[in-house]
Amino acid sequence: MNTALPERTPVSQRALHEAAGRGLRLLAADPRCRSAFTAPGSLLQDLLSPAAHRYVLAADRDAFLDHLGVLRAKSYRIAVEFVGEEAADPAEVERVVGEYLAVLAHEPVPEQLGFDLSNVGLALSRELCAANTARITSAAAARGSEVVLSMERAPAVDDVLGTYRELAADHANLGVTLQAYLHRTEGDLDAVPVAGRRIRLVKGAFVAPPEVALGRGPALDARYLRLAAALVDRGARLSLATQDPAILEAAARSGLLDRVEEIEMLHGVRPELLRSYRESGHACRIYATYGENWWLHLLHRLAEHPPMVLTALADIAERGQAEGRTVGAGY
Repeated sequence: MNTALPERTPVSQRALHEAAGRGLRLLAADPRCRSAFTAPGSLLQDLLSPAAHRYVLAADRDAFLDHLGVLRAKSYRIAVEFVGEEAADPAEVERVVGEYLAVLAHEPVPEQLGFDLSNVGLALSRELCAANTARITSAAAARGSEVVLSMERAPAVDDVLGTYRELAADHANLGVTLQAYLHRTEGDLDAVPVAGRRIRLVKGAFVAPPEVALGRGPALDARYLRLAAALVDRGARLSLATQDPAILEAAARSGLLDRVEEIEMLHGVRPELLRSYRESGHACRIYATYGENWWLHLLHRLAEHPPMVLTALADIAERGQAEGRTVGAGY
């Protein structure tokens, strides 16, 4: 009897990382996992909390705002988000809006806020969502801050861009995030205000079918760079929001990196890489989050760079050390 194992087709490291990223995004979107995470006394939340501490600066607002001072002292720009998703209860929506208004009352005031429209009322009605977005954006303008709307799953893109278009004329401090992986995005450049606006360009973190979006790989990298150049040409104040060193190197070689307004990375993801660009003279922003509803945020951060799953497991194993990690380490 032949007991030899069948030969396996070799898998490239990039292909393995892409597959792992897809798996992490599927877990992030799985309603069973999300329900288990938000359940009272959640074991899942308790087990994963040491890993989340790397990416979520604090659970409560006061500690978070204190931590921001460490990052500001290192000459980073800051964007602030209160983590959460798809708030469907009016009281919860109002609580989220109240968090952003409270952050804006703080000294020093954060210079930029970001949030999902699904967290400020989109699940209830687009009208409520637009009204709450206008409240936050007006309060931000009064403090000299800007708001950059986050992007969501493909079915919500029309609502996000529509709300942005409706509010942009009355709110000069309002910008938006665009996702390079969506096939529609190049066409969307003609449909939304771009010139003079803060536009945050990301690859795209949500699972989407091939007829809707590109998967990770060279084709997406090329599209990302093409969109970035087009946005700069149209007068956007572009945030190159990526942790991908290959993208940044290509942008540097082409001269694009000197034309964008800033490089942005998510807190906890490749801090040494962002530091290297800051030290070379580029304006750099850290997208920093706080709060307790971080399931989606954690899984998407790991999906951005799947080898960080090993770091997450080490953080879980070394729970005490992870929870006591020095703020700003690596930056």
